[in-house]
Amino acid sequence: MNKAARVLFALDATASREATWDVASQLQDEMFSAAHDLGGLDIKFCYFRGFGEFFASEWHRDGSALRAQMRKIRCAAGATQIHRVFNHAIDENRKQKLKALVFVGDAMEENLDTLAELAGKLGLLNVPIFMFQEGADPLVQTAFKNLARLSGGAYSAFDLGSANEIRILLGAVAVYAAGGVKALTRHCAGASGSLKLLEQQLGK
Repeated sequence: MNKAARVLFALDATASREATWDVASQLQDEMFSAAHDLGGLDIKFCYFRGFGEFFASEWHRDGSALRAQMRKIRCAAGATQIHRVFNHAIDENRKQKLKALVFVGDAMEENLDTLAELAGKLGLLNVPIFMFQEGADPLVQTAFKNLARLSGGAYSAFDLGSANEIRILLGAVAVYAAGGVKALTRHCAGASGSLKLLEQQLGK
């Protein structure tokens, strides 16, 4: 089996995201497809929900198997646990190099200084965080942008009406993870809008 880039794909599965969970759970398909010709991806899916519940899957290189697993999950009320996602990424990177962490969520109910420290650690480990915000809460936007910046990653927002846009962005993340900045530059040639902004953030 050829060596593939390893990406952690994390989702907020608290109750506020129930309406768009099925859409978000399908988005990883674009990541597998976009990275195929660059050596592929190994993706580990994780989520938090309810009262302190945190789950991490095995590693997948098959999009259909991962999608089937994600379809079984239902959202449950609870507070965010983004710190557990970041800590899990640090632990996984100790075992074998991670190329990126992707997080999709709509809220941030934790201590921002704690999250910023963890994001900075991931940045020092060269594990960029791609923070994708569902909705337009300005406080969440500020937090997500800062966390992405501290890690050397990138931020973008989306809503249910722009699911295709986030799919394209996740494809770009996969290209970056599998082929680096040069591959992303080729992938984004002639692009505009959010895709171009993503490229510009990573180029800094």
